[in-house]
Amino acid sequence: MSVAMLAERVGQELGVSPWRVIAQDRIDRFADATDDHQWIHVDRARAAGGPFGTTVAHGFLTLSLLAPTAYEVLADIFAGATAFNYGLDKVRFIAPVRAGARVRNRIRLLAIEPKGEGRWLLTSENTFEIEGEDKPALIAVSLVMLLPG
Repeated sequence: MSVAMLAERVGQELGVSPWRVIAQDRIDRFADATDDHQWIHVDRARAAGGPFGTTVAHGFLTLSLLAPTAYEVLADIFAGATAFNYGLDKVRFIAPVRAGARVRNRIRLLAIEPKGEGRWLLTSENTFEIEGEDKPALIAVSLVMLLPG
């Protein structure tokens, strides 16, 4: 998709990633990788009596899925360019992701700005939906720098 075509889609949804299961083993591995072993994430027995009735994923675990899920949706847009994560403008953790739940990323284009020398800054809103839930897990505004070829 050309930048001109992409510019016409500002304010529109670009797509939705496939569902991904957030299994307990993934939560445990994330806890090990980040040294965040808070009981709400890894202690199944204690979490069963906690506020969510089970363990929940780390917010940052869900956020870490932004890059791969965005790439699944935007691969055609990025074709012929090199895409770099440039940052996040805003992240809000809205609802917990219970172990075993499925999430997906719904992406809406907020802006596409020229940055000179063939570079473009793509700003998108990423809403991680939780299957069967009314509220999303998180909403994040992501910045991606597109470089030519």
